[in-house]
Amino acid sequence: MADRIKLLTSLVQTTIDSAEGYERAADHAKSTDLKQVLRNAAVERRQLVEKLNEELVRLGGQRQDSGSTTGKAHHLWTRISTAFKDKNEAATERVEEGEDYIDNRFREALDEEDWDPTTRQVLQEAHAQVKQGERLTDQLKERYD
Repeated sequence: MADRIKLLTSLVQTTIDSAEGYERAADHAKSTDLKQVLRNAAVERRQLVEKLNEELVRLGGQRQDSGSTTGKAHHLWTRISTAFKDKNEAATERVEEGEDYIDNRFREALDEEDWDPTTRQVLQEAHAQVKQGERLTDQLKERYD
């Protein structure tokens, strides 16, 4: 059970990183339409954090309110790498990278066999939302690249 709690804790932190990524991308975007789309995605991702935190606490873990160290490093790299790029393009690229990463994390977690049925259901629903975010970023990339 401790391994499941550790993995779920990591997924919650990664989801927080994702929400923060959307928020930062919205801050960097120039287009008001793109800013709004990214802010809406951030709100949805924050709601997902809450659902995952509820499950984490149910399993005996501690609620997570901050992202991972890896996410903080990525955000720093993003600020540096976007300094000289088109702001809309850079925002969509960074969000797309984040969505690819979080999709892989949830897919790998769901490959684990020993989740209890309730947790597996929460993870499947979370992964479905992540997949929606991935489709959104594909659409944004087509529009802003």
